[in-house]
Amino acid sequence: MSTLEIRDLHVEVETESGPKEILRGVDLTVSSNETHAIMGPNGSGKSTLAYSIAGHPKYQVTKGQVLLDGEDVLAMEVDERARAGLFLAMQYPVEVPGVSMSNFLRSAATATRGEAPKVRHWVKEVKGAMSDLEIDPAFAERSVNEGFSGGEKKRHEVLQMALLKPKFAVLDETDSGLDVDALRVVSKGVNDYKAASDVGVLLITHYTRILRYIAPDKVHVFVNGRVAESGGPELADELEENGYERFIGAKEEQPA
Repeated sequence: MSTLEIRDLHVEVETESGPKEILRGVDLTVSSNETHAIMGPNGSGKSTLAYSIAGHPKYQVTKGQVLLDGEDVLAMEVDERARAGLFLAMQYPVEVPGVSMSNFLRSAATATRGEAPKVRHWVKEVKGAMSDLEIDPAFAERSVNEGFSGGEKKRHEVLQMALLKPKFAVLDETDSGLDVDALRVVSKGVNDYKAASDVGVLLITHYTRILRYIAPDKVHVFVNGRVAESGGPELADELEENGYERFIGAKEEQPA
């Protein structure tokens, strides 16, 4: 069993008026085969948490730890974090003109696995994963995300996850911009990979609709750069009914 531990994490970003603290002491532990949903209003720091785990240079960790099976993630370069078993599905996947999906995927798999996958096995693996996600095989020769719809980009994020086989997947608002059909396919892709592995999932979302497809083991309410409350799936139902009002009010009583 693997464990991703976030301990008293503080993160700031540089603004025109100086450093601004976004995360203010996040504590969270995700174990293998668990799905944790992080829900919160806009600006609460959810995406900052995702990108800080992945190592985005914009975000400066000022205090705290992120440990993967006891190893210091924050001491690793971005590529080392990927090889250690971390994966980030981005809210806004970037376009990479001139680089085909097939080349990108094989290069990424080679980097994370430590050796190039055997061609015959790799082609079969990619075709199977694309079929499961209802991705047209022609997309393999298109440039990464170039001209893709929102749903197509999100399917390719999940395709990457299925092929790179991480220990922990951070899904940053994977449901945003998806219609009902795309949400169903993307959710099935996450569930299929989870069923075939011991992956731990940190699912960041505003809405409960994706949680109808990807059942969380735990739900965390994120407000003002902290986990304001944690609970089971019933906590998501409360948020659906009542919103974040009681948590936003409570944050003012906490020290900055």
